[in-house]
Amino acid sequence: MFESAELGQQICKADYEKEVPELREALLNVQQDLRECGKFQVIILIGGVDGAGKSETVKILSEWMDPRFIETNAMGAATEEELAHPPMWRFWRALPSRGKIGIFFGSWYTPPIINRVYGRTTGRDLDQAMERVVRFERMLLDEEALILKFWLHLSKEVQKKRLKKLEKNPETRWRVTETEWAHFKLYDKFRKISEQALQQTSTTDAPWIIVEGADPRYRYLTIGKEILGALRKRLDGGEQGASPKQLPVLPPVKDKFILKSLDFSQTMTKKEYDGELEKYQRKLNLLVRSRKFCKISTILVFEGADAAGKGGAVRRVTGALDPRSYRIIPIAAPTQEEKLHPYLWRFWRHIPRNGNFTIFDRSWYGRLLVERVEGFCSQADWMRAYGEINDFEEQLAQSGGVVVKFWLSITKDEQLKRFKEREVTGFKRFKITEEDWRNRRKWNKYGLAVGEMIDRTSTDKAPWTVVEANNKYFARVKILREICARIEGAM
Repeated sequence: MFESAELGQQICKADYEKEVPELREALLNVQQDLRECGKFQVIILIGGVDGAGKSETVKILSEWMDPRFIETNAMGAATEEELAHPPMWRFWRALPSRGKIGIFFGSWYTPPIINRVYGRTTGRDLDQAMERVVRFERMLLDEEALILKFWLHLSKEVQKKRLKKLEKNPETRWRVTETEWAHFKLYDKFRKISEQALQQTSTTDAPWIIVEGADPRYRYLTIGKEILGALRKRLDGGEQGASPKQLPVLPPVKDKFILKSLDFSQTMTKKEYDGELEKYQRKLNLLVRSRKFCKISTILVFEGADAAGKGGAVRRVTGALDPRSYRIIPIAAPTQEEKLHPYLWRFWRHIPRNGNFTIFDRSWYGRLLVERVEGFCSQADWMRAYGEINDFEEQLAQSGGVVVKFWLSITKDEQLKRFKEREVTGFKRFKITEEDWRNRRKWNKYGLAVGEMIDRTSTDKAPWTVVEANNKYFARVKILREICARIEGAM
């Protein structure tokens, strides 16, 4: 795979100086067109062997284009804060918005490759990591992103000469450390594993472009022209620039009317409630103060019908917690900034570090509910969201996250009763809006969407708990009991 990047390709100084001005002007123009278009972002990955000129290439690209609209991310070893989150958290936070270019010097490929080379993981681990990468990039492509992946290669002999040359020069000596030489000793292993990773992840819409890195002039011109060509093709092609969206094939739903089988007769007296509430709040408080809790994070998702009691349930949960250890994230319509990023971006950035809670009052499931029912997204978008959400929650669980999801369900008659109470109660009147009444008129459509959502996204790692919420006392205790059980099980 790398043989084509070991041919000794070069560009003479005269030809280079002749081509660069025209290329720079064209890159600036296409960058301006990208900003004005604003329909997609460009994600550029610069990877490859040590000494192949990755940092110099990133620097040149910033000089040739307008650096104000380029976000350069040097992804070295994960920081302490990053290690306390899922591995993909730091990459999600760094994704550029539509109309901008994001350059990743080091990327989501780097840790899996290095870990495999040094024997920290198995071949199966690498395969699974690359499968996750393909799904991640597929999601970015479906969100209209343009992904350009460059791998800068050197032969073993050329890399050795390059490292010695850098080490000999006092001005560049700092760039060659024990790490670079340790990697060089494992050159053959790095080459084999990198080739495997690239073969698994070079797809039709996001192929790897292997560039010989020995001659800087050849390297700069090749990468600059590739970026220019891909951007111009996408801009000129409009909607045809990316592969057309196809509706995913979804498995049949086992029970799309799950809400109709609930037993709403379950009740609890005020006396019973007071005792159970104190019991489970005390238990939750003790669990989160345990040393073992420091190794996990907790993500609570509250979804449900309007007036089902989500806010009251959340307050009973937070009543057992130290305010410093949790955040409540109310989810409404996306902001303009959030619309410029992939759908899950606004949720990834709120994922808690280990030892903390994040409570989502409504969540990423809006795509499968309100956006689907109201037509705020395309059919292709909400249909592929099932798989994207399952993948998202699996990543949270694999990194020590406890994902606890609640659907609070009430009957249509109970909802009407609560709506009328809100209209005549001064301190509750703000809770009832015309939107609530409009949603109520689509009760059956939402019921169908909820049934399919629960069926397709209730997994072993992140199961749904459906709460019969006609009786608020019963619902609150059931929620607290489930949270305690899930955290206790994870510890």
